[in-house]
Amino acid sequence: MRNFEIDSSEILTPQDWTFPIPISYGPGTMSRIGKFCESLKIKNPLIVTDRGSKELPFIEKLKKFLIEANIGSDLFFEISPNPRDDEIANGSSKFQSGKHDSIITIGGGSAMDGGKAICLTANNDIPLWDFELEQPSPHISKDNPFPKLICIPTTAGTGAETDSTAMVTHLEKRMKFCIFHPELKPSLALLDPELTLQLPATLTSWTGADAMTHAIEGYCVSGFNPMCDGAALESLSLISKSLYLAVEEPQNLAARGGMLVASCLGGIAFLKGLGLVHAISHMVGAEYNTHHGLTNAIVLPVVLRFNLPTMEEKVRRMSEAMQFDDHSVGSFISNIEKLLDRIQIPRSLSEIGVPASCAGRITEKAMKDLAYATNPRSATFEEMHELVLASIKNAR
Repeated sequence: MRNFEIDSSEILTPQDWTFPIPISYGPGTMSRIGKFCESLKIKNPLIVTDRGSKELPFIEKLKKFLIEANIGSDLFFEISPNPRDDEIANGSSKFQSGKHDSIITIGGGSAMDGGKAICLTANNDIPLWDFELEQPSPHISKDNPFPKLICIPTTAGTGAETDSTAMVTHLEKRMKFCIFHPELKPSLALLDPELTLQLPATLTSWTGADAMTHAIEGYCVSGFNPMCDGAALESLSLISKSLYLAVEEPQNLAARGGMLVASCLGGIAFLKGLGLVHAISHMVGAEYNTHHGLTNAIVLPVVLRFNLPTMEEKVRRMSEAMQFDDHSVGSFISNIEKLLDRIQIPRSLSEIGVPASCAGRITEKAMKDLAYATNPRSATFEEMHELVLASIKNAR
């Protein structure tokens, strides 16, 4: 039996942990939306989704369940794959003009971020960028709180349904920023794997790799947080069992359920923070409007080769969770690359339209991203530039 020493510097240091919100999981769970709204005293929600989802069956299904519960609603669908500040302003205006009392956001990570961002400004006159994470949080009157928020993910990737943050593109600066307020928390995350059955293989791959990236990066962030770390390892375990099946057998409901829970757990894992994969991906997405999960998946091996050589113990535990036979750093990275190959992730950002000429600019912006600060290994400009160039030219 292996002996491990307790790190007294961590276990004896006072910690402040947060944990997510109520979660309802199960096939067909969305049919209970009327009951959930009733319990939350929701009577006139604004449904928020992205442009690509507005015609998909789950929107009409959601409307039908609300009508059956005698709940009126309206739809706002002007959210891009990388939500923009002008879209959030339009959503807030629609919320106010429709005299809505709540938001039900349904779709992928973009819809989740859009819905949360609209919540921040829907009931007040505070400018959106006053909620930027690195600034002091604006005062919210108890007489005029944020609207109640229900999050319904239809992809298994971002895990954005449980947290209080949203990534929004600043159009003028062409950068992504994290917006946040500690008092904005979803009232409910509703996880229904039936909603993911029609997800095409490409999006299943991209979003599944996104969930894996969240779990890996969250787990590798320094600090003692057993709840986040436990969620990360269970997420990786479920991904190792479910991702291939969800891609190759799209009607496999158990695999879809496994990935949806893995995604949610990955979102919990990165309450600790993220790393250089996201620092780079955020800025690439802001400039080139690339799919966030796909961009993460391409960049991941490059950052793993940079971060992991001194993290043998964490690599061992991740390898065990993913049922890899060899627990060495090199083998772990090789196994992740094989997984990405099997689910047909491109091998470079250049394959999705990102030119090498942007490397310096992306590097400068990525080093200002919050995820850069929580990466487990510090990186100089030169090192970051090499990582960005490698991601563009030959990530694996």
